[in-house]
Amino acid sequence: MAEEAPSDRAEMEATGRQGETAAEVEVWMDRAIGMAKEALENGEVPVGCLMVYNNEVIGKGKNEVNETKNATRHAEMVAIDQAIDWCHQQKKRMEEVFLHTVLYVTVEPCIMCAAALRMMKIPLVVYGCQNERFGGCGSVLNISSDTLTGTGEPFQCIAGYRSEEAVEMLKTFYRQENPNAPKSKVRKKECSK
Repeated sequence: MAEEAPSDRAEMEATGRQGETAAEVEVWMDRAIGMAKEALENGEVPVGCLMVYNNEVIGKGKNEVNETKNATRHAEMVAIDQAIDWCHQQKKRMEEVFLHTVLYVTVEPCIMCAAALRMMKIPLVVYGCQNERFGGCGSVLNISSDTLTGTGEPFQCIAGYRSEEAVEMLKTFYRQENPNAPKSKVRKKECSK
């Protein structure tokens, strides 16, 4: 699992990318952790995220896969939908808003979510722990920075914020039984006499 990434933090503080400070990152990640805790309490994989534009949350999400029985309702996809609605309500151009939006998420986006973020042209994703099974920002595939024709621009990722907390929530979820998981289809071997 990813540990704290002090060099990435120092880089963020030095560059002021998208205008955030280390203190603001901590505030946003704290809120994302809160969303992940809500997901865990609801029997979902504990992932939470916020989409922040000009220091305002325009989309937030927690996993809703089990609740909706829809495998695409990851936290990031829920937040993207809310951000699109916000753009329509505010009569702002989606393309312009997303170009200046930062995603804060507790776990590295999966391949599906990383592809969606890239297509939406999100420039920066700050995340907690790595997703070693499905990660789309370097753990399995590097959707965030690979050359992929016709899929938008690569985006920057900064890993390691609150990673230990994110990992502990994931461990808690996977220790409990998921009532929505499919029943095992293990066959018993028949004995031949």
